[in-house]
Amino acid sequence: MTSSEKSSMQPSGPWGALVRASEGLLTLERYAVALLITLLSCAILLNVATRWLGAPLYWIDEFAVYCMVWLTFVGASAMTRLRLDFAVTMMTERLRPRAAARCRILATIVVVLFSISLAVMCWVWLDPIGIAQAGFDAKAFAGKAFNFVYTERTQTLNWPTWILYMILPIFAVTMTVHGLANLVEDLGWVEKVKRDMLINAEEAVN
Repeated sequence: MTSSEKSSMQPSGPWGALVRASEGLLTLERYAVALLITLLSCAILLNVATRWLGAPLYWIDEFAVYCMVWLTFVGASAMTRLRLDFAVTMMTERLRPRAAARCRILATIVVVLFSISLAVMCWVWLDPIGIAQAGFDAKAFAGKAFNFVYTERTQTLNWPTWILYMILPIFAVTMTVHGLANLVEDLGWVEKVKRDMLINAEEAVN
């Protein structure tokens, strides 16, 4: 956690572990975002340099795209915990504090339900039990389940696409943890983690 966003308290009690887990994930996500931004920047600069030299790398564009995709999902998960995701406050800013708080709780519940639904979808799609029963043989699994997610490869990098798709279940899990942590804070079961931030979205329904 950076010095500009230090927690002013350590949540305790039965729900404290959930909030601490969310804060731990947030720390990892910050490192991941920094790494992905570095990789993306290097890929773009390398692409420009090699094209200028007349020897472009055919795989660099695809690599940059996948860095951007992972960066988007990791960043979206972190923004959920930081309550910096998009919110429309035209209605809630006109409500009384108690009604606005209830709307905030409702919005957080919707986020949790969405992330859980995404996790279920990823479980059905990737079917870890099915691939395990097939002895982790991608071709045998595809022939039996007509699910070709483990046989596909990227066009230029020739990487297994399922590795790149793993950002979806990872995002679903981390967003669920962050959403639940936000929910228990909104319900008042634990004290909210205080942050020194330039942007304050506490008044928004997000």
